[in-house]
Amino acid sequence: MHILILAPQPFFVERGTPIAVRNLATALAAQGHDVDLMVFPGGTQVDIAGVNIHRLPDWRILTGIGPGFSGRKILADLVMLPKAAAMIRRGRHDLIIAVEEAAYIALLLRRVFGVPYICDIDSSIPEQLNDKFSLPGWLLRIFERAEGRAARGAVGAITCCRALEETTRAHAPKLPVQTLEDIPLTDDAPPGLPPEDCRFDAPVIMYMGNLEPYQGVDLLLDGFAAAVEDGTEGQLVIIGGTPSHVAALKARAHAFGLDERVSILGPRPVSQIGRYLAQASIVASPRIQGRNTPMKVYSYLDSGRPLLATRLPTHTQALDDEIAMLVDPDVASMARGIAALIDDPALCARLADAARIRVQAEYSRPAFERKLARFMKDEIMPRIGVTPPHDLADPEVTPSSS
Repeated sequence: MHILILAPQPFFVERGTPIAVRNLATALAAQGHDVDLMVFPGGTQVDIAGVNIHRLPDWRILTGIGPGFSGRKILADLVMLPKAAAMIRRGRHDLIIAVEEAAYIALLLRRVFGVPYICDIDSSIPEQLNDKFSLPGWLLRIFERAEGRAARGAVGAITCCRALEETTRAHAPKLPVQTLEDIPLTDDAPPGLPPEDCRFDAPVIMYMGNLEPYQGVDLLLDGFAAAVEDGTEGQLVIIGGTPSHVAALKARAHAFGLDERVSILGPRPVSQIGRYLAQASIVASPRIQGRNTPMKVYSYLDSGRPLLATRLPTHTQALDDEIAMLVDPDVASMARGIAALIDDPALCARLADAARIRVQAEYSRPAFERKLARFMKDEIMPRIGVTPPHDLADPEVTPSSS
């Protein structure tokens, strides 16, 4: 098939959705599809075999757009619409895959040109807006109806977790939906000696990711402080965040008197993730808000280190007590979880081994590619009148689309 992916993000940048878009485009091209990828300007230039990357104009107002809702992002979406229309007129595309709010662009394009589309849903836009702005009920319902309309206009949907799959099915019960969990970033990050800024003798509890409040890093730090006060040995290492977030977290650690026991390193390249994880004794995902499973969780599961996470739906749709130490999202429970893992090497080994077995079976790159190929062959191609080629991969793994 000739596929156009509309991805309203700078590309390539080392954060969740662009990484997922790269994985999707790479897998589709490897399966023999012709792929055009339209993205915002900015990010690092990358080459993906079989993928033609098209960027919006490099206007100053369109560069450096961050994740989440913003006026500049809406402006960039409005620029993407005519660019995508012009490409469809020239390209004879069989299918559009519309990432996040690009589903509304694809809905308009389908009405004009008749090209079917798949919604690629990495988050619920109404939910994101409500979490950020506490929308009044009437406005939230408008956004939810718009989200439902985009889903019902599609021929299929791809989601990154079961919670979003359930949301999509509530909007469009008859729509084929395929959950494609994120691929561990450790696949592309060969391990090595820990970097010089991350070498410690004490057991290391490590967090990687942004430092937005919903990630619960304050909870992790407070729990670590409580564990240290009770006599637990260890070093907390936090990687990621903007300068303002890093400064605020350093001030919080200083207030606890933990300047020497807490290392806040700021952002580090994804390509170095394996080297940093080599120093970790425990990896942590303390998220306190949201329903998406954090992308980092899959890398953590593949790291060979035990995972400490909050017992909330954002985690429990992918994790259970066999592969992670799940704790309630409060300081005392976090402290107990840290202490339990540091004091029990046998428990750490059991959790880490079970996690690696699970991730290879369900969340590895081959599993991702098999689920995608089966979904395209069995669900999407018949719906849009495309006959699958005889040599298209016939995966052995049944997709998790129920």
